[in-house]
Amino acid sequence: MSARVLIVDDLFPNLKLLETKLSLEYFDVVSAMNGLDAIAICEKGLCDIVLLDAMMPGMDGFEVCRRLKTTPTTAHLPVVMVTALDQPSDRLRGLDAGADDFLTKPIDDTALLARVRSLVRLKAMTDELRNRALASRDLGFGDPLAAAAAETGLNASLLIADDRRASAGRMAAALGQSHCVEVVCDPHQALEKATEGSYDVALVSLDFEGFDGLRLCSQLRSLDRTRTMPVVMLADAGDRARIMRGLDLGVHDYLVRPIDRNELVARIRTQVRRKRFAHALRESVQASMELAVTDGLTGLHNRRYFDSHLAGLFREAVLRGRPIALLLLDIDRFKTINDGFGHDAGDEVLRQFADRIRAHTRGIDIVARFGGEEIVVVVPDAGLDGAQQVAERIRERIEAAPFTIHGGTRTIDVTVSVGVAVRHPDDAGPADLLKRADVALYQAKQEGRNRVVAAAA
Repeated sequence: MSARVLIVDDLFPNLKLLETKLSLEYFDVVSAMNGLDAIAICEKGLCDIVLLDAMMPGMDGFEVCRRLKTTPTTAHLPVVMVTALDQPSDRLRGLDAGADDFLTKPIDDTALLARVRSLVRLKAMTDELRNRALASRDLGFGDPLAAAAAETGLNASLLIADDRRASAGRMAAALGQSHCVEVVCDPHQALEKATEGSYDVALVSLDFEGFDGLRLCSQLRSLDRTRTMPVVMLADAGDRARIMRGLDLGVHDYLVRPIDRNELVARIRTQVRRKRFAHALRESVQASMELAVTDGLTGLHNRRYFDSHLAGLFREAVLRGRPIALLLLDIDRFKTINDGFGHDAGDEVLRQFADRIRAHTRGIDIVARFGGEEIVVVVPDAGLDGAQQVAERIRERIEAAPFTIHGGTRTIDVTVSVGVAVRHPDDAGPADLLKRADVALYQAKQEGRNRVVAAAA
């Protein structure tokens, strides 16, 4: 997987060394020799991942990382701190700044490429969601990127899968101060709990007695219920080969025993923040998709949704030789409501009208606002008698109780006319079905309103 890597280092030989290594693996490379230039490149969207030297004059790498991770437009960029220092305090400082990972000088080629590929793959998974979520801001939604920059990464639900009880207990104690933690010693039980529960992060030992922890990592990464859950490996220092194998499998991060408490807390917080960021993007996209097919006033499906889905339901009914019915409902004398009580009262009536119809239809029925005060209901697998019964039940429900207006201070009586049609064998398409329902609705109006009329067979 190719990507554009930004290398930030104030020493030119270091830049050229990393550039050569990454170019040989077909990565595109851009470079900067100070923090301000690096931030500018990131803000212009010119890189996919940042390799950031920690010790630079002026603005050091920790401050550059902090600024990138607290700015909504760059918070999504993976940042790997590159440092000659390998003390837990330095790692904690970087993690507190928001760094996604570390490489220690002299840089091991295998670790470099494994980390870059892992983080590039992770970024690629969220980029499309991020672009769609950004587009949703124009539709009136909040900014998911700003929310990500403000996310604390606390109060998460964590699963520790480790049969080293003492080690697992220490991790649970450290993490339990900010999260809800559950420890499982059996890998099979851990998989069962992960698929049945709702955990934010799973920590998995690679060294179960008689079981390969990588297999559990692989299962968690492949199952639908756990695919988006971050997985962190717990490994011994000499287990580099399996760590690299785990990263190739898509595992998000790893911790090397003996595990430093502060690094553990900081890394898990980073994974929680990243997961919630991705979740916020998915919710933003889902909300924008729902808005595109939902009527804002009534909460029903809109005309776009109705037109696209009626065609599919009609084709299915033809192929299966099954009936399909359509109800077209129109509030009687709705103009007099708007004229006499105001358009706000008309909106209140429309919302209650939609609620009553929704309460007397099935989940498989399509209920959509057709236009103005008209609502259409598509009833699959219903013949004429069944459709008329549904329509009459709705008509009675509308007439039975007054509608409240002006914030509940007044009530008015409302009635509805309904036209009903069912599919004919000689219908060329759904337009024929809709036209017959419209003709039946017009007839109901002509005959005095507040009635159900079925289209002629």
